Amino acid sequence: MSHRNTIFSQLLKFIPRHDFERLANEHHKGRALRKTSRWSQFTALLLGQLSGRMSLRDIETNMDAQSKHLYHLGTKRIARSSLARLNKEQPASLYEALFNKLYLQCKGLAPKHGFRFKNPLYSLDASLIDLSLKIFPWSHYALGKGAMKLQLGLDHKGCIPAFATITESRVSDSSYAKTLKLPKGSIVVFDRGYNDYGWYKSLNSQGVFFVTRQRSNAKYRVITRQPIDKSTGVVSDQIIRYTSDRSQKKQLPDFRRIGYYDAKTQKHYKFITNHLDLSAQTIADIYKQRWQVELFFKWIKQNLKIKAFLGTTKNAVMTQIWIALCTVLILAFIKFSSKIQASMQTMLRLFQLNLFIKRDLLSLLTGDAPPLEINTNQRVLVF
Repeated sequence: MSHRNTIFSQLLKFIPRHDFERLANEHHKGRALRKTSRWSQFTALLLGQLSGRMSLRDIETNMDAQSKHLYHLGTKRIARSSLARLNKEQPASLYEALFNKLYLQCKGLAPKHGFRFKNPLYSLDASLIDLSLKIFPWSHYALGKGAMKLQLGLDHKGCIPAFATITESRVSDSSYAKTLKLPKGSIVVFDRGYNDYGWYKSLNSQGVFFVTRQRSNAKYRVITRQPIDKSTGVVSDQIIRYTSDRSQKKQLPDFRRIGYYDAKTQKHYKFITNHLDLSAQTIADIYKQRWQVELFFKWIKQNLKIKAFLGTTKNAVMTQIWIALCTVLILAFIKFSSKIQASMQTMLRLFQLNLFIKRDLLSLLTGDAPPLEINTNQRVLVF
């Protein structure tokens, strides 16, 4: 019978060790580590995400119970005190860099977004991650509450996170959005929380299209009206010019305003976009897809560990959130490269129960019997 490494060992092989060590050296602080490593930190925290561990002691105990398998993971036993020190002192930027590398690999394998147009499509949104002020006194938000904010752009090609940042809770959504460098020709969709005339103008000058909802108090005048098909729910399609003092100071170009009635919710919506060629119905459908980023936030909070934290410092919290995002991309890479039908939630549940069994990874996910020979052509993430 052919030798098999554990499921967890096979998962780690998707991240080349030499590339990880290069990133670890670039994002190291202080003296060289002697008794532990950033790889051991990553392995322990990834184990915590995949197996649902609740504390540093829980992770330490779980790894001690599997000590005979640690050699094949390329790691050694790590005490919870050492893990806590790494989470506190070593920059979380390592895992932000790893996240960016993983996204680039997933991007090339991800399925299409489902629209006829070929433009990249992104949704922007932010979500508060609640923290206790008693435990995290640096996280003050408002009214005696603490929180961090995860600001994220979802790539609709595969519905995976494309770019993200973790900020203090009081950092506005629009201030982060202004720092983004979106590819020319892409379409970005966002809600009214990102309303900023200066940013609208900047996106337009960069050749980036946007779709958002118009504020109820916006001042404008109609320049032209275009024919519509009311049977689709579209009630108006206009070219408008903003007339407020602020918009005139910004010298905004003319935008397109689309009125839409959703029969299911029985609500009227008013969309603003700088894309003049797509049909009004497509613009409305694009905005409906923004809901995918809300579902992503719900999924990651329900399935990964970003609500109960293993450290009390800001760096420890950020480290845990970045590794959760990396976990999502590792699962996505396996799903896209193998073209399996199982959902990522199903994959995660299977891994929770089978991380240290010796079985072929893909046969576990597909439910097939283990093959007799190891596939030496297994795909890996190449940075």
